[in-house]
Amino acid sequence: MHRRTALGGALTALATAAAGVLVAAAVSTAPAAAAAGGTGTGYLHTSGNKIVDSTGATVRLTGINWFGMETDNKTFHGLWSSNPWRSQLDTMARLGYNTLRIPYSNDALKPGATATGINDFVNPDLIGLSPLQILDKVIDYAGSKGMRVVLDRHRPTSAGQSPLWYTSTVSEATWINDWKMLAQRYAGNTTVIGADLHNEPHAEGTNPAATGACWGCGDTARDWRLAAERAGNAILGVQPNWLIFVEGVSCPSGGLSNVWDNDPSNDEDCGWWGGNLSKAGQFPVRLNVANRLVYSPHEYATSVYRQAWFDDPSYPANMPAIWDKYWGYLYKQNIAPIMMGEFGTTLQDPKDKIWLQNLMAYTGTGVNGMSFTYWSWNPNSGDTGGIANDDWTTINQPKQDILTPYLIPPTGGGTTSPSPTGTPNTSPPPTTPPPPVTGGCTATYKQINSWSGGFQGELTVKNTGTAAVNPWSATWTWPSGVTLASGWNATVTQSGTTVTAAAPAWASSLAPGASVTVGFTANGTAATPGGVKLNGTAC
Repeated sequence: MHRRTALGGALTALATAAAGVLVAAAVSTAPAAAAAGGTGTGYLHTSGNKIVDSTGATVRLTGINWFGMETDNKTFHGLWSSNPWRSQLDTMARLGYNTLRIPYSNDALKPGATATGINDFVNPDLIGLSPLQILDKVIDYAGSKGMRVVLDRHRPTSAGQSPLWYTSTVSEATWINDWKMLAQRYAGNTTVIGADLHNEPHAEGTNPAATGACWGCGDTARDWRLAAERAGNAILGVQPNWLIFVEGVSCPSGGLSNVWDNDPSNDEDCGWWGGNLSKAGQFPVRLNVANRLVYSPHEYATSVYRQAWFDDPSYPANMPAIWDKYWGYLYKQNIAPIMMGEFGTTLQDPKDKIWLQNLMAYTGTGVNGMSFTYWSWNPNSGDTGGIANDDWTTINQPKQDILTPYLIPPTGGGTTSPSPTGTPNTSPPPTTPPPPVTGGCTATYKQINSWSGGFQGELTVKNTGTAAVNPWSATWTWPSGVTLASGWNATVTQSGTTVTAAAPAWASSLAPGASVTVGFTANGTAATPGGVKLNGTAC
């Protein structure tokens, strides 16, 4: 979804239960053999309607979209704000989003592509980097937070979406070859778990002269199911560990019905762009590597388009049957996992709050529920707004409150929660005191950059003792008035004038003679960290 306007197609009324405002019944799920905290271990695969990790533990992806790489900027939006990019990811992880879906266009992958719209003062480490190099950094840091990443081919070019997976200027071969390049680029990096092959295939043209994406029609130039098989198998030939995320279409015929011809027999049942998987049971996507297929529908509220079902007298009791018909049956019949790749709303219409509450309840609670990535982090989504407010720092609390009960935070993503004002609470969670250092430590500081009202620095702490420090934790003090903006290579928090950099889960041990460099940005007059200690031992 990206500033979509028209969502045509006649809609068939579905039989519904009793009318009234109620929360939809949750999807019935069998207990998992094991439940994974965060996003599990190693690469992921599927088992029936579950996503599981390398140990067989069930994983639920509860993520968010951060768009921009598919636009003319060719990189993440919000990098122009006063909130550093790492700090934005810190907030996503703190709020409980364990997965990042990243839209891109093929333009951003071209040699010589240039990223624009970056605040150099706030993000000096991104100066001069290509879109792919910025993507590398975001993936690395997201991985350090315990998050997973799904890459989404959102547009062939930055100019806009396309009904088919190819256009007159971007061939199917380019589409597939670029996917293979990305699969090779991130081979062995278990943060990147899969490919959302093409965003929102949809109908175009009026039947019977359809020119858009169909499902199961057999026309290789238009059948999205067949194209998904070709691309999915090409990717798996390079990276057999990835999940392949396949969206639906809008109208299975690939064309819009002529609703003005007064012939109801021609009025096909259509849905959201990318949201109609009603034919996937009859015509499943067939991949050469077993247990890699995840179906990924999109679902929206009235702020995107006022579908007929929103004005049904039985709303919202009619919604579970609609979701069952379009995509939920795949999960309920244990055919394949579901990850709603996009869903969202501005919440401006009272019906939308009811829709979001019922949709989340429909996905189920806990680790056995359906996976999802909310649209979007970005406040500049014209159709939905974002979880972030316009400052790219504070949070839209009404939306977050609805989603929170269904979020499973990433391992290593921190346990802090938003304050009543929507500003992240940076008080560190209670922990067991770290073991003391046997020996000593040294600390060196380097100021990387400064600007009006802030600065960036790196503190390197070396374990000069004779034993490993596990887990390690470094502390220092700043003068009054200096406040932490963001930190990396550790979980960095501040209480009063004391800053604590706690070891991340992926690098908890500091061996004898080893050092760690903690990076940060801060607000206030540039100041050197004072009183540096490693696990309570002065450096």
